[in-house]
Amino acid sequence: MATSLDPDVVEGMRVFAIPMRTRFRGITVREGMLLRGPSGWGEFCPFDDYTDAGSAPWLAAALEQCSQSWPTPVRERIPVNCTVPAVGPDAAHEIVARSGCRTAKVKVADRPDSLGEDQARVEAVRSALGADGAIRVDANAAWDVETAVRSIRVLDRSAGGLEYVEQPCRTVPELAQVRRRVDVRIAADESIRRAEDPLRVAVAEAADVAVLKCLPLGGVHRALEVAEACGLPCVVSSALETSVGLAAEVALAAALPELPFACGLGTLSLLDGDVVAEPDALRPVDGHLRVPERTPEPDPALLDAHAPTDPVGVARWLSRFSRVSAVLRRR
Repeated sequence: MATSLDPDVVEGMRVFAIPMRTRFRGITVREGMLLRGPSGWGEFCPFDDYTDAGSAPWLAAALEQCSQSWPTPVRERIPVNCTVPAVGPDAAHEIVARSGCRTAKVKVADRPDSLGEDQARVEAVRSALGADGAIRVDANAAWDVETAVRSIRVLDRSAGGLEYVEQPCRTVPELAQVRRRVDVRIAADESIRRAEDPLRVAVAEAADVAVLKCLPLGGVHRALEVAEACGLPCVVSSALETSVGLAAEVALAAALPELPFACGLGTLSLLDGDVVAEPDALRPVDGHLRVPERTPEPDPALLDAHAPTDPVGVARWLSRFSRVSAVLRRR
């Protein structure tokens, strides 16, 4: 008998490959699979640097989405930030100005010795937001402790005050060291979602904010458990999903008891396409997303349009699904 998180509940699957508008997190094409089950569609899209074992929570999240219901939402609208990739100052200013958001998340430390470019980008974002907007930066664990402390102080001045710095260093002890030496909040992302057991990782002394992404954490219900266990204010962020996977992230944000910060869920604009016919349902309006009643339905024509043109790409994802399914069955 198939359980609700058994891969055997999957009734159909489609592979997608959608170009990024700007290189982001080192990728130019976002790839993944959409799974159809008894409750609709789910998205399985771990990045290439995830092992089969590390990809198992992503598959569990997709199976939850296509076979289970989500918690009852406690809010109808989610405040969101705009996301500024590692682009030049003019492009950064334009992204923020047209977003309608009052919070901007700025990618920094995209490469070594980028601090000068990071400063210019942050200053352009402040110019676009005005004095009352919030700026947060994300280093994706690129810095060592000394570089983090120096860079955070510089960027905090350039921003006229940072809301927080996301994952400045790789390890929890490093985060704790940085947190003791700077006057800016520290947010933990990879330290939580890539921990062996996100329910047990001790981040309370190393961070002020927890960044949650429900697909890498194993689904909405599991992410809510992680939020309770870490005991920190939470921000929900996208893992660069299509509208299908993004709906799960929005469901998490809608179900959290408290939501003190804008969430990183306005990310569809980073993709040059989508798999649903009404993508505007999950695009921000005036800096907010409305919580959808259900996962958007993929459009067959768009699934065809965004299918990989190389059969090897399809075969690679089918093989990955098979391997990760085996991992999940053993748990």
